[in-house]
Amino acid sequence: MSAPGITSLAFLTPGNFADADPYTGLEETLRLFEYGERIGFDGAWIRQRHLEHGVGSAAVFLAAAGQRTERIELGTAVIPIGYESPFRLAEDLSLADVLSRGRLQVGFSTGLPHAELLGDLVYDGDWRSFDLSYGRVARVVDNLRGAYLGGPGTVIQSPGNTQRPRLQPHSPGLVDRIWYGGGSLRSTRWAAANGLNLLSGNIVTGEDTDDFTTAQLNLLTEYRRTLPGGRATRVALGRVIVPFDSADAATRARYREYAAGRHARTLAPKGPKRTLFAPDVVGTAEQILERLAADPVVAAAAELRLELPYEFHREEYEQILHDVRHLIAPELGWRPHDAAAPQLPAPVREAGR
Repeated sequence: MSAPGITSLAFLTPGNFADADPYTGLEETLRLFEYGERIGFDGAWIRQRHLEHGVGSAAVFLAAAGQRTERIELGTAVIPIGYESPFRLAEDLSLADVLSRGRLQVGFSTGLPHAELLGDLVYDGDWRSFDLSYGRVARVVDNLRGAYLGGPGTVIQSPGNTQRPRLQPHSPGLVDRIWYGGGSLRSTRWAAANGLNLLSGNIVTGEDTDDFTTAQLNLLTEYRRTLPGGRATRVALGRVIVPFDSADAATRARYREYAAGRHARTLAPKGPKRTLFAPDVVGTAEQILERLAADPVVAAAAELRLELPYEFHREEYEQILHDVRHLIAPELGWRPHDAAAPQLPAPVREAGR
């Protein structure tokens, strides 16, 4: 079996919590970030979700995660740009990046989830006429560059200080750590032309094909073809990977049931946009490695990001991360940040879970 060369291993988690007890769920997600760092993962990412039991402000959550971790990259995938003020969001992200000492990885998407409920709450006036697409992402990126505002002689006064105005605090490297979640040829071309890193997950648009793998390979090819010459960017591939080697019998059955319940959506394009879904990769480490070795998209990407299911608990997430880190990722060419770190035992499930 020829192994792909994975150089970076990360995970994406939904950050679920119970309606009556949000603190517990958010605290468990922070602990998952700590656990991922402890066993050697390179990155930990959070979803941003509105009106749901999840993180509504990735910048706030990642600022907290930055205080609980020291090394691991802290990402968000993805911030729907339609609900954000380009300058205010840039301020929040820059502040969180400074607090984490330059570890943020910021992913964007277009669109307005739940627009019929949220649009009028976020905006005064007819938001339907606003540019809430690529141009709004470009404005955030431009603000992160930290150019001074006004002419050369423009200053602002604050107590004990006179200074030229610009985004504060300014984190110069953050502008190079911006990602776009591209699911169509048009979006990947835009990301490449603007020098953004590319996130490609388990959902793409079927353009001229009904096959998920073909469609995703086309996206990666188009992205790299469109990149300006000499521009160095990153491409991260997302996959739902659920090994159950260290899981008990009941958990294994739950994982199989989870995958079976989602299989039908992978059989044909869905909806007017012809959305294609990748099959979940569930089984023993040996079975998973066989499937990944046969996936040409995995072979074309150097960064792998586990997309953790929405429905699971922290103990199950930790078991999945443990098995991937120890049984799967090394066989794909990946090495942990600290190659001398000892192998940790599989996490013990709490009673009642």
